[in-house]
Amino acid sequence: MFPAKIWREMPQRYRLEASKCKKCGKRYYPPRLICAECGGRKFETYNLPEEAKLVTFTIIRTPASQYADESPYAIGIGKFEDGLQMMAQIVDCDIDKLKMGQEMRLEFRKIQSDGSHGVLSYGYKFVPKWY
Repeated sequence: MFPAKIWREMPQRYRLEASKCKKCGKRYYPPRLICAECGGRKFETYNLPEEAKLVTFTIIRTPASQYADESPYAIGIGKFEDGLQMMAQIVDCDIDKLKMGQEMRLEFRKIQSDGSHGVLSYGYKFVPKWY
């Protein structure tokens, strides 16, 4: 299967979608087939909130080769109001001024491109709200 087709078939990557167990209400991103909380197998789709609080983060100073031109950069875990947590790169800010508890906005952005093939990958990144 071609990489572009794989990405198109993952709707949660493009539409801010997560899943919620119909039995116990536990929320997941990415979606799951079986609820880890209650074993339920029926889920409903819902849209992720667009704002989160930064729970923790780290700064990558020695990245993998495909991200070398972005170094240094920050990766963090944001917690949404509904309790769901997500990891994403933190962009458009001075990484030395990041603090836990900061409010973040979730945005859809380009993640990377596959050099010789030119296939673009998209996903989510966090942007501090004060920028």
